[in-house]
Amino acid sequence: MKKEVVRQLVHASGVFIVILGMFVKAELLILLCIGIVVLVEMMFKLDKHHDIPLFSTIFRTCKRRDDERGFVYFFIGIILTLYIFKFNMAIANAAILILLFGDSVSTLVGRRFGKHLLPFQNRKTFEGSLAFLFVGFLLAFTQVPVIPAFFGALSGMITEAYSPIDDNIPIPLVSGAIISLVMYLI
Repeated sequence: MKKEVVRQLVHASGVFIVILGMFVKAELLILLCIGIVVLVEMMFKLDKHHDIPLFSTIFRTCKRRDDERGFVYFFIGIILTLYIFKFNMAIANAAILILLFGDSVSTLVGRRFGKHLLPFQNRKTFEGSLAFLFVGFLLAFTQVPVIPAFFGALSGMITEAYSPIDDNIPIPLVSGAIISLVMYLI
């Protein structure tokens, strides 16, 4: 569990993108994310043959499998979200926050306290999903009004629970689309 806590803290540290978004344009954030993916991928390659102080320890702690590329999917989700919703950075930020913290807390709560499996899902729990909804809503509400924040978090929670692909891509995209739709409708 300790390894998973560290992994989820690294996942949540992506909040720097939201913070930087207050000072720089979305296009620059996209370039920064692409640069991070390239840099980390190079570090992964180097790490296979050399011990890189600090980075090797973080990599070994955070990787679930040797072939995992979850960080790439994580940044693809963020890059696409920034690109699609750059017309309204509050929506982009809300969707990214839902991914960063909703996904992290659902994993931690689900693994630690999860007792009730979701219907049609043998790995996700009701407790983890409720934690996702609660935290995702609270953080989205820092960016957008209450009703869009709720529906964005709810759609992110459902996406996290039932997505057939790595959830780091569809969570912010679905959340951002639902937030936009609800904001348009109200």
